[in-house]
Amino acid sequence: MRNSNNNKVYTALIFLVTTIVMVYFMPRDNRHKYSYEENRPWSYALLTAPFDITVYRDSATVKAMVDSIDEVLVPIFRRDVAAESRAVEAIQNADSISPFVRSRLVDAVRQAYARGIVDQATASLIERGALPEVKFTENNMNISHSTAKYVSQRDAYAHIDSTFADGEWHKAVRGVGLARLLQPNMVEDKDATRMYRETLIQPIVSGVGVIQKGERIIAQGDIVTPQLYQILRTYETTLDKRMHNDRGRQNNTLTGQTIFVVLLLGLLYGFSVLYYPRLATPKQLMALMILLTVFFVFTMVMGRTFTSGIYIVPLTIVPVIISVFYDSRAAFFIFTIEVLLCSVVANFQLEFIFIELTAGTAVLFSLKELSRRSQLLRSAAVGFVAYVVSYMAVELMTAGSLGSLSWKLIGFFAVNAVLISFAYILIFVFEKLSGMVSVVTLVELSDINNPMLRELSQECPGTFQHSMAVSNLATEAAHRIGANVQLVRAGALYHDIGKIDNPAFFTENQYGVNPHDALTPQQSARIIIRHVADGLRRADKIKLPRVVKDFITQHHGRGKAKYFYNTYCRQHPDEAVDEAPFTYPGPNPQTREASLLMMADTVEAASRSMTDHSQEAIRSLVNRLIDAQVADGLHNESSLSFRDIGEIKECFISRLRSMYHARVQYPAGVTAKPADADGQPDPAVTSNTPPELPDGKSDDATKAGNDA
Repeated sequence: MRNSNNNKVYTALIFLVTTIVMVYFMPRDNRHKYSYEENRPWSYALLTAPFDITVYRDSATVKAMVDSIDEVLVPIFRRDVAAESRAVEAIQNADSISPFVRSRLVDAVRQAYARGIVDQATASLIERGALPEVKFTENNMNISHSTAKYVSQRDAYAHIDSTFADGEWHKAVRGVGLARLLQPNMVEDKDATRMYRETLIQPIVSGVGVIQKGERIIAQGDIVTPQLYQILRTYETTLDKRMHNDRGRQNNTLTGQTIFVVLLLGLLYGFSVLYYPRLATPKQLMALMILLTVFFVFTMVMGRTFTSGIYIVPLTIVPVIISVFYDSRAAFFIFTIEVLLCSVVANFQLEFIFIELTAGTAVLFSLKELSRRSQLLRSAAVGFVAYVVSYMAVELMTAGSLGSLSWKLIGFFAVNAVLISFAYILIFVFEKLSGMVSVVTLVELSDINNPMLRELSQECPGTFQHSMAVSNLATEAAHRIGANVQLVRAGALYHDIGKIDNPAFFTENQYGVNPHDALTPQQSARIIIRHVADGLRRADKIKLPRVVKDFITQHHGRGKAKYFYNTYCRQHPDEAVDEAPFTYPGPNPQTREASLLMMADTVEAASRSMTDHSQEAIRSLVNRLIDAQVADGLHNESSLSFRDIGEIKECFISRLRSMYHARVQYPAGVTAKPADADGQPDPAVTSNTPPELPDGKSDDATKAGNDA
């Protein structure tokens, strides 16, 4: 009960965090309500002004007019009288020179300032002819003045210095630091120039008209001229400002987005509880919510960064990943929820939903089972074609032609398709987050070159051959009833790895000597049953996935080591036998795949000791063994149906008949011949009856009483 309550708390927390993150990244302005470009048709219905809209010049016109003003703009200067006064005062206070020299030097400085001294940068502009005149503000009017007489500080100093050529006079100029004293008195008034420029630009950037409330702005099919483009931008900017200042409307938008996300995530949770209970566990829900949130945030970012940037996001990876771990039905439903969530940022929401669902469905159809990288490349190609075809369909339906197709958008589809091929990386991440096992991992585990399987083949060759035969038998039946084929194959290959610790105690690995002959039934049963615990220990050592380890514990369920149990009962006919030492720890099979493996394991082992391989004998064996398991209640906890059991029986009978098909019998002394031209196989000159084991253990006890 406590775990159940904890799971509910974790689940609620996961959904709460997911909702907060998604609502946080949702757009709450009007910036992406319309998508349009200059000189292209307007794709929406008639748009009228919901309020008075001031009409401005388009940005290109404004820029051109402002540039023309800047080219002819005459800066405003001012005369810095203090600069002349500071220089004259410094010279007059100089005691190192005579009064006559001071008087003459002051006159020269006054003459230089009368011409006008400017800084070096301004002087360079004047020399290049880029500043033929400047303006001075006189009586609240800007009066132009020529700059022809203006000199730089350096030129003014050089002229004065050259005038006093005599050594004593020259020394006096240097002594007062004239180079330092000469500062510009004609300086630009930057604030006045800026204000003057703004007065010239203001009429350009100001509105040139007003579209009154209810007046038409643009109708569907109209070309978006530069002027209309500017009007539409003004409309959206004004609408954004109004929404931003309307706190009540913002709160309503936030509330609506929260309800939107909660409803969609609630549908997803309800779907999981009803049809995929294992998906509703906190760990798997967390992995799923992380997957959906990452793609949602990526879509929001791309939608705000690029026009139609949402089509770069490979949303079709979501159904690919889900189908690997669940099935196509779950993948399609979850993908639909993700598309609806991401549609909030789409400019054309119906178009976005249609295109994404079409592409995602096409990818799902092309990828029934992901086991090779080439399948992803094929799915990426199919997805690209589906994107382009659905986009063309939308264009034909809305515009009536393909003339307005956006090649940039088709390029986005191509990038999207390329990203689909990288789904393997996300599959690996999702597998680690959720604790589930992908088909890719199961295929890798089924490789017989896997170190554990190689050790099994070397240490227990008979068990390895048995596991291979069980794998072939079980996977064929899994195909027949629609079970997880790759999971059954991997489970069959690893279900007996615990026998590596004591290979000689299992009949398929014995060569004429049976060590059980020297043991009591309890000791033998303990060794046989222990191969389950030994298998789990080895599975933990190589980090075998939980779903594969379940086959080790469940392939015998709570069944008994019947041979040794029956032997003990015969030896102690008058005692009440304790069944516990002869009972496997279990649990009984919990899934269809585990039940299927238990049946295949038993039938394959028993078929090896048959001497009569006729159809009737095989059918009798299969029916007897499987019916006995059902009668013992070993399959009561799995979801296997009676119809499934019937299909499994028929499949086993068919496969065993092909495995033990009849061979041509030759008279004694006739040498076996190779296959003749019509493909008749070589006759095996061996007895059809297996050698008798000690104590007559030639029935299913050849596998330790059907206990192996």
